[in-house]
Amino acid sequence: MTRTDVSLTDGAGAAAGTLRGGPRRRRVRMSGDRGVPLPLLVPALIGLAFLVVPLIALLVRTPWRSLPEQLTSAEVWQALELSLICATAATAVSVVIGVPLAWLLARIDFPGRGLVRALVTLPLVLPPVVGGVALLMALGRNGIVGTYLDSWFGVTLPFTTAGVVVAEAFVAMPFLVISVEGTLRAADPRYEEAAATLGASRFTAFRRVTLPLIAPGIAAGAVLAWARALGEFGATITFAGNFPGRTQTMPLAVYLALQSDPEAAIALSLVLLAVSIAVLAGLRDRWMTPG
Repeated sequence: MTRTDVSLTDGAGAAAGTLRGGPRRRRVRMSGDRGVPLPLLVPALIGLAFLVVPLIALLVRTPWRSLPEQLTSAEVWQALELSLICATAATAVSVVIGVPLAWLLARIDFPGRGLVRALVTLPLVLPPVVGGVALLMALGRNGIVGTYLDSWFGVTLPFTTAGVVVAEAFVAMPFLVISVEGTLRAADPRYEEAAATLGASRFTAFRRVTLPLIAPGIAAGAVLAWARALGEFGATITFAGNFPGRTQTMPLAVYLALQSDPEAAIALSLVLLAVSIAVLAGLRDRWMTPG
């Protein structure tokens, strides 16, 4: 074998070895490298601190010794009871009218569906105070709908407990609609088609087949809507006011207490924080990845 042949053979062997082992070993080393680049680690830690430190500060500044006295006062229980009642009622309203709306967006192809979906999700990004003003313009005594409610039925919604429910449902229902629509899109429509071939009407198929399939999505959306309604502030104070015993919910009580009794405001905030943590814990398996 000549020197040229030996060189070619050695080069081919080295190339084959590189193809067999080199890149593979490099990929293994890259996949096994668990180091975090410093340019990503620093802003990640800053972001974590930005979100966590205020919550820690709330816990640190909580008046633990006077906390039982703060939480057992009549004003706190009054605001808490009203908040729970209104949030539950707003969630019920959202379920009754939001589930059919989600089904319409997920199952029916009609002109302007994208625009309707955008309008449905608009309260998610709309400032709550603007939502309260919009509700006043629509459902106020001189609103485009409220004037007829007042003159025909004698119903006045602003600055009433029913107004609190309306304001909370307005800002909370999009959470339920998004959750249910996503569940409907993930559900196999062939079950509904099979029910239709057996003679079931579309409503019967929805009631007997679709609803059981999307029940987890409805439950998750209802919990999110309830939590959002419980923490609503801007639309409530704008549309329903801040009257103790009638429209003063927990967030409004926190705002009012912060001006005169900061310890009471911290105690009320702690209650809402505990509720939020409970909601996240309940939705852990659905909205968070294991790990």
